[in-house]
Amino acid sequence: MDTYQSTSEVPDQPAAAVGYAGVLRELLPIALWREDADGRIVEWSLAAQDLLGHRPEDIIGLPGSAVLVPEANHELADQLTRRVQSGETVVGTLPVRHRDGHRVPMEMWIVPAVDRQGRMGAMLIAVETSEVLHMRDSLAALQSLFTQSPIGLATLGTDLRFLRVNDALARMNGVSAAEHLGKRLTEVVPGVNAVALEATMQQVLERGTAVVDVRRTGRTPADPDNDHTWSCSYAPLLDGSGRALGVIASLIDITDGQRAQADAERARHRFALLAEAGTRIGTTLDLYQTAQEIVDVLVPQLADSADVQLLEAVLGPDEGPVPTASTRGVLRRLAARFPDPNAPTAKLAPGQTFQIPMGTTYEQVIAEGRPMNLYLDDIPALITSPRAEALRTYLATLGSARLVPLVARGTVLGAVAVTRTREREPFDEQDYVLVDELVARAALNIDNARMYTLQRQAALTLQRSLTNSALPQVPGLELTGRYLPASDHDVGGDWFDAIPLPGGRTGLVIGDVMGHGIHAAAVMGQLRTAVRTLARHDVPPAQLLRSLDAVVADLGEDEMATCVYAVHDSASGVCVIARAGHPPPAVVTPGGSITFLDGPPGTPLGAGGQDFRTEEVQLPPGSLLVLYTDGLIEARDRDLDEGMEQLAGALRQVDQPLEELCEGILRLLLPSAQQDDVAVLLARTRRT
Repeated sequence: MDTYQSTSEVPDQPAAAVGYAGVLRELLPIALWREDADGRIVEWSLAAQDLLGHRPEDIIGLPGSAVLVPEANHELADQLTRRVQSGETVVGTLPVRHRDGHRVPMEMWIVPAVDRQGRMGAMLIAVETSEVLHMRDSLAALQSLFTQSPIGLATLGTDLRFLRVNDALARMNGVSAAEHLGKRLTEVVPGVNAVALEATMQQVLERGTAVVDVRRTGRTPADPDNDHTWSCSYAPLLDGSGRALGVIASLIDITDGQRAQADAERARHRFALLAEAGTRIGTTLDLYQTAQEIVDVLVPQLADSADVQLLEAVLGPDEGPVPTASTRGVLRRLAARFPDPNAPTAKLAPGQTFQIPMGTTYEQVIAEGRPMNLYLDDIPALITSPRAEALRTYLATLGSARLVPLVARGTVLGAVAVTRTREREPFDEQDYVLVDELVARAALNIDNARMYTLQRQAALTLQRSLTNSALPQVPGLELTGRYLPASDHDVGGDWFDAIPLPGGRTGLVIGDVMGHGIHAAAVMGQLRTAVRTLARHDVPPAQLLRSLDAVVADLGEDEMATCVYAVHDSASGVCVIARAGHPPPAVVTPGGSITFLDGPPGTPLGAGGQDFRTEEVQLPPGSLLVLYTDGLIEARDRDLDEGMEQLAGALRQVDQPLEELCEGILRLLLPSAQQDDVAVLLARTRRT
């Protein structure tokens, strides 16, 4: 309410208002003025000056009706004056003329008031109508916000005690609105990191700036058994002069959103893990490497330990010694990783075998081919003498475990055991689904590696059985040869042979069947047999290749091979050579001159060309004939010409013993990661 002074207090000068009072004026400016019985203004407040533009010294003493009442309302003003002078209080909405002439609608209270002479005058109290409407709307909005908003709202004083709380916040906290009032947050819900939140509110008070989206997690009496997460925002509550009156708090329960976000993140992680598994598992066809890749994908992203085990019965003999007893029920560990390197389980290394105990979950999983959860008594595979007691103590720390069968093409190959320790959240149903899916995908890679390993072993066995391990003693020639499968992982159709012929002659052959594996080795075996048969019937080189071409054609239209067949006559020193699309042999003279024969190259066997011709080369005593397959001279980082130059460089040490020369050639030309199988045959004419 404004303070003012009247004309009687300062008779020598016009009255003037002296200051503002209190909060009310800040919220709703109230204009006050007084008129005497003659209608002259005798008092005028500063709020009246602010609202209507007249200074006290300019308006005191003037007739109020003439100055403030619009001309059209003079008659109404006279009527109201008479009613007030008769003792009646009048209330209504009336226009008042501003000093600049525009009208100001105002809510008016006109109250009878006795002037200094004892006559009946009037006290006028006026509030601008627009301000009243604004306050009404603001109060209605504030009331609606507090009563209807789903957001938790509260106001707190500068002492951080609750002044007002809406029903939404009361429901969140599980404490009635009335029980909040006058208390601090630490007294109402201490279990939601209330101390930290009060520190944040104090910061808002001191700095005068809002803090948005502070997360709080905990439990309240509303749901004492489950954690909830709230997003809290705090803003300073200021008066019109900027003075801090307290804090406004708003809270939103984001628990469901957080859970949905967490679920979405877990789903994204699972998809990413599946995608990663597709690129990381099965990078090679090595069985143990593939098993280790499974372990590396599972640990630690999904599990704390993983143990990959294969049934001994599905492994080939090159994967370990075959037991003399039945392999039924025997598992071999291919790869394992455990969380604690100092735990007894660290001694469980790849290659170990164990018998599946009867009547256990292990037996059931292998027999039925379906995954199951494991418990302490169900993990006999990890409990082996003499470390049984230590392992039992260690396994007691596990929180959850699962055993998943490795099933590929309808066959159970083994199992993968995964565990989590008690320090980590136990596996849930979605984790089980992901583990099972990863193992199911990995099973196919395991089976591919297993079948490749078995096939490679069979092909290598066949290759060794069909290839001479020792070349024969022949007239006039010193012989040596080598066969090397690609990188010890792949077997192809390369071969070489030396065949004694009548009349002191020797047939020399080297060939390369296109492709790899047991099929290429089998085709190679048929061609080797055919060459031996034709050579012993003394078929000339060109005719022999034409007959061999027919053999390859009979094997199928997709079959193809290259070959060199040479016949050396020890008496004349002449060597007759025919080629079928094969790299040219090299000849080194006793003086060290190196030549790659440039005779007719011919067409590969099976191509249908049958264009095979011969060339003759004289091999004096001490000469060297070098036959080889393309794997020796061709690689990803060099072309054939570069390979032949390197071979020529290796042949400059021609005086070395033949075995040493052969080893030197292979050492110089073959990279550390051999990409193709290689066959080499060296024939040196004996000196007389």
